[in-house]
Amino acid sequence: QVQLMESGGGLVQPGGSLKLSCTASGLSLERYAVGWFRHAPGKEREVVACISNSDGGRTFYEDSVVGRFTVSLDNAKNTGYLQMNNLEPADTDVYYCNADLTLQLGGHRRLWGQGSQVTVSS
Repeated sequence: QVQLMESGGGLVQPGGSLKLSCTASGLSLERYAVGWFRHAPGKEREVVACISNSDGGRTFYEDSVVGRFTVSLDNAKNTGYLQMNNLEPADTDVYYCNADLTLQLGGHRRLWGQGSQVTVSS
């Protein structure tokens, strides 16, 4: 089955850390750009961070998470990670991983994880 399975969400106090995992089945993340999105009710989905093997491991971070979040890939485990440090209440959201393959003739092949709830509260 082709799917992305997420884990690692939960409840943490401000200043704490969580590490989200996104394990792929039926596809090799080595060939994909892997992004992390968050989408709270009533708000638009936004990109948090992404990494692309095809672009030399280039990474992108949304401004509010720079210096706190780190995105990475472990190709041997076919798993992407989002390490979240110094978490803030504003980080509370549902986080989704995404695998995106740019096709040679245009268009994209995309796959989404099921979402992980991250709650930051004292």
